[in-house]
Amino acid sequence: MDRLGDEVRKRLECVWGMPTSRRALRELGLSDNDLRRLVRNDHLHHERKHYLDAGIDPVLARIAGAQAAYPESVISHFSAAALADLRTWTDRARPHRPPTAAVWLTRHPSAKRNQRRDDVVLRRAGLPLGHLTRQNGFLTTSNARTVVDLARELPAREAVVSIDHALRTGTPIEAIQAVLDRQYRWPGIRRARDAVALADPGSESALESIARLAFIRGGLPAPNLQAQFWDGWKWMLERVDFWWPEHRTVAEADGLAKYEADTAVERRRRLRDSYERDQRLSDLDVEVVRFGWEDVVGDSSRLLHRLRQAFIRGGRRTGPSPTWRSALVLPPSTAA
Repeated sequence: MDRLGDEVRKRLECVWGMPTSRRALRELGLSDNDLRRLVRNDHLHHERKHYLDAGIDPVLARIAGAQAAYPESVISHFSAAALADLRTWTDRARPHRPPTAAVWLTRHPSAKRNQRRDDVVLRRAGLPLGHLTRQNGFLTTSNARTVVDLARELPAREAVVSIDHALRTGTPIEAIQAVLDRQYRWPGIRRARDAVALADPGSESALESIARLAFIRGGLPAPNLQAQFWDGWKWMLERVDFWWPEHRTVAEADGLAKYEADTAVERRRRLRDSYERDQRLSDLDVEVVRFGWEDVVGDSSRLLHRLRQAFIRGGRRTGPSPTWRSALVLPPSTAA
């Protein structure tokens, strides 16, 4: 940068945050040697024949470069979800799963063809203005459109992870329904409708969303999500993930990440807190079943059996049922 003249630097700053072609930068007064040096010294990203400020996150730079390479495209699907901080999940064991690390773009139907590669996926589809928004300055599909597009591509339990999260973070169900109605003849729309019908904003994690679908498909009654109990003096601080009051059974989704910590002392503290929490729940005279990813992502039959056995034991308990309430708190609905 220090080798560039003041006038060139000022011109460069005008386009610093947006993907800019080599030709445009040459017109600003930069030579090819300047560009190579700026990339080499980590002052510029070079993505798909476009240059961006190296201070931009590399993932954003890759998305922006791909969008610039395909004029009039809109960031969509997994890439739009990433920009909006929407949760996504795909089963790594599933054959032919989509390239989630690719940049996903949607272009108008007049574009030549769909395209699917490891680095970029192009879809052709209608793009009404009501389905578009801006994230970090980039033109993307709205959250409602994004989760419906994903639901048309993915199996239900993968799609529900994103739909649950969109609902939980303020996307109105009416906005999602409006997208479904607009896409009523599009490929995969029946699959998307089925996934939306299964969604529940009470699921706080991908594991909870996947488990909830395993319970539904396994024939278990629908649980209450995020329940809180009265201990006789006050409402307990902890909330449980799943609660079947008629069976006096609690189920807790335990990803191992909650026990990870930088020190052994902190890991032991977290384990001890978990044991004490289970004891407080047991004192309420309820069954407690804990499970992890391995219990629901593959064969969930063992977990379903454990829960049915817990239901039987819970039905034999003769003490008073615990007092409980829903502790689910959702943000106000936002724009689609």
